[in-house]
Amino acid sequence: MTTQTAGPPRAVTRPGDRIFAGAATGSGILILAILAGVAAFLLWQAWPALVADPEQIPGGKGLTSYIAPLLFGTVLSAVIALLIATPLAIGIALFITHYAPRRLAQALGYLVDLLAAVPSLVYGLWGVFVLAPKTVPVTTWLSEKLGFIPLFAGPPSTTGRTMFVVGIVLAVMILPIMTAVNREVFLQTPRLHEEASLALGATRWEMIQMAVIPFGKSGVISGMMLGLGRALGETMAIAIILSMSGGISFNLIGSANPGTIAGNIALQFPESSGLAVNTLIASGLVLFALTLAVNMLARWIVSRRAEFSGAN
Repeated sequence: MTTQTAGPPRAVTRPGDRIFAGAATGSGILILAILAGVAAFLLWQAWPALVADPEQIPGGKGLTSYIAPLLFGTVLSAVIALLIATPLAIGIALFITHYAPRRLAQALGYLVDLLAAVPSLVYGLWGVFVLAPKTVPVTTWLSEKLGFIPLFAGPPSTTGRTMFVVGIVLAVMILPIMTAVNREVFLQTPRLHEEASLALGATRWEMIQMAVIPFGKSGVISGMMLGLGRALGETMAIAIILSMSGGISFNLIGSANPGTIAGNIALQFPESSGLAVNTLIASGLVLFALTLAVNMLARWIVSRRAEFSGAN
């Protein structure tokens, strides 16, 4: 007489589990389909400009000469914003997580997150009417004292509507998302690592240097990339503030500023027709590819740290 051993019990699949799994899978497929659809639409609408004669492109110098200054201005403004916002975001996140009392930390966190709810139009108006006039004495001083540096070569703009002001406004706009990412990353630092550093005689700042910042490095970098992607696509604030004159220039305080792709589309699209519209959409295709590359780079950087719990 043979005895049969019972196998492991099979997991019971409930209808709710199947519905949830199907909804999650469908959502993932849907977002990929939307992304592919946007790319296909941009390519379809930009194709006439891609194959058109260079003399037919606005400016008469070809599509590359038209988009290159805009791409340069887009990257330049985003990089300036990133350089300003990154240390501020890290400092605010460290203060909220490791220095401020709990009630103050919660209130400060809400205030920083509230910046994300301010429309970009309001930031643009603030930049034009408040920040730009205030920066004129600063840019004049920079031109006089540091004019040998190409960034401050001058002559300074008398209105303050410069790439320098655009970088400051964009830095304020991307500060909430970068601070939120850094704050969550720093809070995930293992408590035992922090207590071990303090037990060995480290000060609070030394503990942050040895335990918190190394653990959250990949998260900080991913927050920077998210902020960079946000700054690359900003439209209204740049269109309101920046005095666009075309060309490629590293001068941040002069009146001759390179435009940005998003700002140029917002300003030129209502009055464009025919091939000019296709040219604007072609520049939008370049911005789409650039933003996609930035987000893919951020995902790759974060995924390198498998032990980071928020990476996957």
